[in-house]
Amino acid sequence: MSRFSTSRILVNNNQRGNPILSHIKKIPWEHASIAPDYLVGASAAVLFLSLKYHRLKPEYIYQRMKPLGTQFSLRILLCIVDIDDHQQPIRELTKACIVAGFTLFLAWSTQEAGQYLETFKSYEFKPPDSIKERVESDQFSKLSDCLVQVKSINKTDVLTLVSNFGSFKNIIEASPEELSVLPGFGDQKVKRLVEAVNTPFLISNASTKGSATYAATANKESSSIQQQKNFASSNDYNEYDEEFNFDSE
Repeated sequence: MSRFSTSRILVNNNQRGNPILSHIKKIPWEHASIAPDYLVGASAAVLFLSLKYHRLKPEYIYQRMKPLGTQFSLRILLCIVDIDDHQQPIRELTKACIVAGFTLFLAWSTQEAGQYLETFKSYEFKPPDSIKERVESDQFSKLSDCLVQVKSINKTDVLTLVSNFGSFKNIIEASPEELSVLPGFGDQKVKRLVEAVNTPFLISNASTKGSATYAATANKESSSIQQQKNFASSNDYNEYDEEFNFDSE
């Protein structure tokens, strides 16, 4: 594996003439005798596929994917969407990637595909949290990050809630009637907020796909709310509430 430790993107000889190479400008690349189409890390392999080519030779990509399974820990299928009727082949490729342990990336132009390859290589040695969303450490940002997990609640709504109720404890204890008089809070938004606050963090058995999706969404929302509720009942809450309380004197 040491021969793959390079600052360059290694390109399979079968990719000569591929127009995406002209869009790899920020990171050097060179042709090499490698199994994948592109090598963007010591154990990070990329296969390239055009949907137009896939439509002509659907068996090709499956034959390419199989031997890479034991050689590389990160396997990527970079796919150019160059046909109009792309929904069905994308569904098929998504399933194939799940089964084979590949990550599917879709590009709608050769320029976008080239930029993906540059990004893969530039993040080779960066930790996962380098692409994680940053959340500010001040109390309002934490509260906002919690409440916007509820579907249709945005940061403006959070500001409205804080301005009217003063603290997180008062927000979660507010009645539907109190919430419904706030500007921007219609019946649906009030219902979703109340359900998120009161729904137990427990995935129930769902009899249908639709109810399973609803249960997963509801539990995601209530999980974030529940963490804040647990904190509100802890010994540290009084100190937190005094620091972040906008009640008028």
